[in-house]
Amino acid sequence: MMDVQAPAGAPSTDKTMEDRSLLIVDDDRAFLTRLARAMESRGYVVRMAESVAEGLAAVDGDPPAYAVIDMRLSDGNGLDVITRLKEKRPEARGVVLTGYGNIATAVTAVKLGAFDYLAKPADADEIDNALQARPGTRAEPPENPMSADRVRWEHIQRVYELCGRNVSETARRLNMHRRTLQRILAKRAPR
Repeated sequence: MMDVQAPAGAPSTDKTMEDRSLLIVDDDRAFLTRLARAMESRGYVVRMAESVAEGLAAVDGDPPAYAVIDMRLSDGNGLDVITRLKEKRPEARGVVLTGYGNIATAVTAVKLGAFDYLAKPADADEIDNALQARPGTRAEPPENPMSADRVRWEHIQRVYELCGRNVSETARRLNMHRRTLQRILAKRAPR
């Protein structure tokens, strides 16, 4: 996608076209740092936050033109950050990421001001395309979307981590036999 920038000194009708500030809010530190590096290589000026509180503080201090926010964070819901960003900077573009994709949360995210909604793990190209899509258009579908097996595996891994790596508790919450869960956890991630 081509960047369209106004000539120096020319008035701009869209502040986000010249401002490449990006706030990424995610409590998965490894994902956060990888995504930040990838987005910096695409020309964004990146700030990172690992919680709702840090995200709100960053928005209050200097609202970014773009935001990538995880839906579920350790201290609350990332939609609170989207709501605050839209209050402080209505033209900002926010993308919500989540490992728990469903229609109800997607609708809520968009109603609160998210520009798009992507299932984790989304790659930097998908995120960049979503952030740069023109109003009224949708980002292109991914060339190689995750398989249903991979989505299932990611969900199981997320619940397992949230249960403190307790196999019995994870199996109970997933309504799955413990031994079946152990076999799934022992396998490599599907492609």
